[in-house]
Amino acid sequence: MSKPAPVRTCPCGSGQPYARCCGVYHGGQPAGTPEALMRSRYSAYVLGLSDYLVATWAAETCPPDLDAHTPPQPKWLELTVHEASQEGDQDGCWGRVRFTARGKDNGRAFRMGETSRFQRREGRWFYVDGEVTL
Repeated sequence: MSKPAPVRTCPCGSGQPYARCCGVYHGGQPAGTPEALMRSRYSAYVLGLSDYLVATWAAETCPPDLDAHTPPQPKWLELTVHEASQEGDQDGCWGRVRFTARGKDNGRAFRMGETSRFQRREGRWFYVDGEVTL
């Protein structure tokens, strides 16, 4: 996986140092909850870590070439998690995270909301899909 540029505070909004927050997951440790995975994926978008996004995306829903299917990324500014839940803690269980992300695209501010679905497989959480609200 590609290494991000040094970041002091984690982009996910936890207030923790990046190295002790999402940096741990970007370095290979599996996220323990759907919320932790969602936060680490948001941070990966902020930092441009497309390898991490692919590695944490369920194979059946991941675009075959993420970079080719992804328009230029906006500048992500803030993440707010509204609700996170999971059913069970074994493989096959599901989780949901409802969040809002703020950003700027071509100088214009925007908000994007999503309720994301995650599934635990082989001891790891994977992003499956999400319902986007703008």
